[in-house]
Amino acid sequence: MKNENQSRETPHPSPIDIIRIVPLHKPEAQALAPASSPKLIYRNGPLITSVEVFTVFWGANWQQEPSASILAQMNQFFDFVLTSSLMDQLSEYSVAGQSIGHGKRTGSITLTTPAPSASVTDQAIQQLLQREISSNTAFPQPSPNTLYFVFLPSGTTVVQGGSSSCQQFCGYHDAISSRIFYAVMPFPDCPGCLGSLAQLDALTSTSSHELCEAITDPIPGQGWYDDANGEIGDICAWKSKKLGKYTVQLEWSNRADKCL
Repeated sequence: MKNENQSRETPHPSPIDIIRIVPLHKPEAQALAPASSPKLIYRNGPLITSVEVFTVFWGANWQQEPSASILAQMNQFFDFVLTSSLMDQLSEYSVAGQSIGHGKRTGSITLTTPAPSASVTDQAIQQLLQREISSNTAFPQPSPNTLYFVFLPSGTTVVQGGSSSCQQFCGYHDAISSRIFYAVMPFPDCPGCLGSLAQLDALTSTSSHELCEAITDPIPGQGWYDDANGEIGDICAWKSKKLGKYTVQLEWSNRADKCL
């Protein structure tokens, strides 16, 4: 995971940081077989059964073209995908008392104050979410189904766990105090976060990766997880398909024993 251009003082990502991210697109790595035969194991933690996505677009750039059009299209993507066959596919990971079904997008907001800096830490994103949840009536309150999707503008680097977007990762999900579930989507400004995809397709693919992982493993490592290969999306990273008019990532199926 370490970038060869990093200084030796840059800390290594911890194992828990690694399992919850979308890695950079590296064709030579994606061509390799998994470290061992994948098998997701349920760790007795919570699942998100009827996900309620609330999109958060941070920065004034989202009010200007071409970002404003991408914002609208991402909201349309969630409206579609949350009632699609991708959610039906995840039902195989239902457990007693927690049945995974369709979800919905509950709203969207653009935050311009404070403006994001050129480099934003995960801690700053957590603080932003907690502040808005406590003071902004437009924000839904956390629930077992609420999932906040935070999108950063072009030109902003996200730093998480000693790693940086466009250097080690393209997106991630996490939980704050085991009760606030969120995903972070840096803008795909670099080849490693585009692969061979257009910007919108890269965003929908990465978002679908983190959506499925957040649903099946909202507290990283406590839901469905494979010690050798990671979460449902990690096993199939950068393998995509068209669902309707959108590009989504394939996800691992224990039942089919392959990426679907």
